[in-house]
Amino acid sequence: MLIASLAASVLWPEDRVHITPRPRPVVSHANLRLDVQLLEIPVTVTDLRGQPLIDLRQDAFHVFEDEVERPISAFSIVDAPISATLVFDSSRSMKGRIGDARAAVEQFLKMSAPGDEFSLIRFSDRAQLLTPFTQNWETISRDLSAVQPGGWTALFDAVGLAMHQARKGRNQRKVLVVLSDGEDNNSRYSLTELISMLREADVQVYAVTMFERPRSLERMAEETGGRTLWLRKLDDLPSAVETLNRQIRSEYLIGCVPGAIENDGKYHRLRVEVQPPPGMERIRTSWRRGYTSPLE
Repeated sequence: MLIASLAASVLWPEDRVHITPRPRPVVSHANLRLDVQLLEIPVTVTDLRGQPLIDLRQDAFHVFEDEVERPISAFSIVDAPISATLVFDSSRSMKGRIGDARAAVEQFLKMSAPGDEFSLIRFSDRAQLLTPFTQNWETISRDLSAVQPGGWTALFDAVGLAMHQARKGRNQRKVLVVLSDGEDNNSRYSLTELISMLREADVQVYAVTMFERPRSLERMAEETGGRTLWLRKLDDLPSAVETLNRQIRSEYLIGCVPGAIENDGKYHRLRVEVQPPPGMERIRTSWRRGYTSPLE
């Protein structure tokens, strides 16, 4: 989720990147217009076991926009409800795993916090919205209980539909949680098209993948500041879901003033460096990899 005071680009006709205008002074000289703007970048930091590090100081963080460091002007830890769209793989390769996958979704739902809401998309040959957003997680569980495995894997189409669904969420923070066991083999969208759409969307992609290690899901998570957990055996699924839930709910929000923004529709890359705490040599950091400037 990248929140910036920039005009939003269009994903679907009524979809917009969540870019929140903030009160700002405007200086106008003929055709010159100078706007004070703020980028707010969500950042997740964990140790190598995936455990969130939530006691880091602001001076441990450095933000770069197009490889130019920008001073940090706002710093906080996010503690807010989420609008989560669950993207559930029901292709035929899930036969024999569907029960464990359903239990994993129910486990995630039971860890909900006040104000959270959830929607459910299943996919096999095609993607289908089963449950619109609701705060009653038992509705999701009931709808999921009727899902049976079969067909191919339209993963990219499912993520595309999930992005469309996510815009209907009431909470500012929107995440997609994908549960799958393989790569796409039946979508209309290509990975290139999907990554382009994700760069415009106000969502973070988190995923749990079983047995196979889909590079496509890793790309989606990297671009949006989410995380992918890869499992080698089903017995690890419950602990993976618990870890994923902690990561989703342990996030820093870093604010900085960007460089001069031209309304040219260009993509601007972001990079975040984090200094490990004393006694820890290596950490893992996830952040939204960039944003697209508006077109006028």
